[in-house]
Amino acid sequence: MPDAAPPDLLTHYPFLNGLQPVLARLAPMNVPAGTLLFRENDACQGFPLVLRGEVRVSRSGANGRELELYRVTPGEMCLVSSAGLFANQPLSARGVATSETTLCLLAPGDFHAALADERFRGYVLGLFAARLADLTGLIEAIAFQKLDSRLANALLGHGQQRKTTHQALADELGTVREIVSRLLHRFERDGLVELSRENITIVDSAGLRSIATGSVV
Repeated sequence: MPDAAPPDLLTHYPFLNGLQPVLARLAPMNVPAGTLLFRENDACQGFPLVLRGEVRVSRSGANGRELELYRVTPGEMCLVSSAGLFANQPLSARGVATSETTLCLLAPGDFHAALADERFRGYVLGLFAARLADLTGLIEAIAFQKLDSRLANALLGHGQQRKTTHQALADELGTVREIVSRLLHRFERDGLVELSRENITIVDSAGLRSIATGSVV
């Protein structure tokens, strides 16, 4: 690995090993939480390689509501960016750093040149398929699962407490804060959760799981 390659790059993205000219041109960028990395309808500036932190990718509707599509962590791939590069089309979503994040940006020319490498091409196409499966699950959840079930599912799997806001949950579920607040207060009245400022404590996890699986009408 050349000295110019950022530390931990090959740990998270081993398929780059052997692409020495590409490695030599990659430089890490450090961005604070909340940084807008790319926007809908912008030209794709490159293929992001996340080394630390997390990028939230979401899409906005005409009514101003925002739907989270997925999150990119170290070693993972941004489907929106790769699709934009493959098709040479504007980006279809926006990406925001959710925490202090370190990443490298593989320039469009280097991305297309690297596709000639079998390992790189296999990695990109494999994660492309995995991201599509994730999005298929998201579409199914939105189309077929009730919002109260989706909210209950979002609260589970984070331990006894989830530190978040009603607005953040609304963004995650692709709805508005008022509806999420109404459902959370209903959960609280039913003895399922306790609400406090930017914190939700699960009181009855079995009851929430029943709602998440649709066992409760």
